[in-house]
Amino acid sequence: MEHLVRVQNEYDRQVLAWLRERVGDAAVQAAAQRLAGDRKPYLSTICRSLNITPPARRALRAQSNRASREVGDRYLASIRALLARPAPAHRHSQQQPAQPQPSQYQDPH
Repeated sequence: MEHLVRVQNEYDRQVLAWLRERVGDAAVQAAAQRLAGDRKPYLSTICRSLNITPPARRALRAQSNRASREVGDRYLASIRALLARPAPAHRHSQQQPAQPQPSQYQDPH
């Protein structure tokens, strides 16, 4: 979708993702094609043409932080589950008798 709209920073990427979820790809694409001239339209122009006000940077940042925290919490939960498992039993629980080591230096005579 970035090939149709001018995306200049991370906030623009977040607004584009939000807009696609809100109105759908077809509406964003139609607005971008309708507004395209010699250059790709700005995302703010597309939002105005759709009569939609994008969320503030703070709101998108908070949403992104929540999503990151949820992902981190899921990873931590899976790590804790792995650590809570009992240790696997060893195949050879009895120790093998030590093998005699060959002498490193042998007398040739």
